[in-house]
Amino acid sequence: MSKSNTYVALLYGADQPGLVAKNAGWIHERQGNILHADQHLDQSEGIFFQRLEWTMSAAAEDIGRMGSDFVSFASGSGMRAEIACLGRRPRVVIMVSKTDHCLHDLALRWRAGETRADRVGVVSNHEDSAEVAGRYDLPFRLVPVARDTESEAEARRLELLNEMGADLVMLARYMQVLSPMKLQRIGRPVINIHYSFLPAFAAGHPYHQAHARGVKLIGATAHYATSDLDEGPIIHQDVCRVTHRHDVADLIRMGKDLEERVLAKAVMWHLDRRVLVFSNKTVGFE
Repeated sequence: MSKSNTYVALLYGADQPGLVAKNAGWIHERQGNILHADQHLDQSEGIFFQRLEWTMSAAAEDIGRMGSDFVSFASGSGMRAEIACLGRRPRVVIMVSKTDHCLHDLALRWRAGETRADRVGVVSNHEDSAEVAGRYDLPFRLVPVARDTESEAEARRLELLNEMGADLVMLARYMQVLSPMKLQRIGRPVINIHYSFLPAFAAGHPYHQAHARGVKLIGATAHYATSDLDEGPIIHQDVCRVTHRHDVADLIRMGKDLEERVLAKAVMWHLDRRVLVFSNKTVGFE
């Protein structure tokens, strides 16, 4: 099915009778046909969440106007909302350091047509990933980072993201901390893959920490990067079992598979507009 006339709305607000009917009615009045409707009620907080996906008989000429109309309509019911056209392919930039397994996985998924987005480049603080990017015909930009040049490197990264017109930034094992000011200036979603089942074993060397602690499960976490390191809203997580027979190298090897799967699913959910951020949590509509 063509996505050029397919739209998605994500909305949330205080629960009240009739919200499902009201929202469906708004789409019906504009000759839309609902494909999927999913909702969740947080009974402890009394908050209603909904994802609506629908088609129009023809592509809307002005998605901006449709979006503002829907936001105003939802606001009248005390709901916060956003709307997007699935026919628009977001522009994605991957940031990576020396560990490149997630870069390989994402590039192969793009090549297979699994990811509905345009790859516009790779940014790295090491030359190591240049060859990998070249194999997948991805423009590569090197921005070295040193203690005495951090501010210059930060400014250059931001300049590149703007030049590439990035709609989404993926930190695919990019081992540099983005400052709160940098994240604020980026002004677009940033998805990070952390090689741990957050909030356990945050920051560096989580597999070594996990092995020292003798855990029986290791995991990976994809989350939106925020000014609080490794504490942004979690999009997706997964785990696998380990035993006393596994050493640190085993944990790292097994963890790489987890990281690839978790990051890929988080990115796909984001691109399909299936992730609704509320406070410091997310509601994921599968």
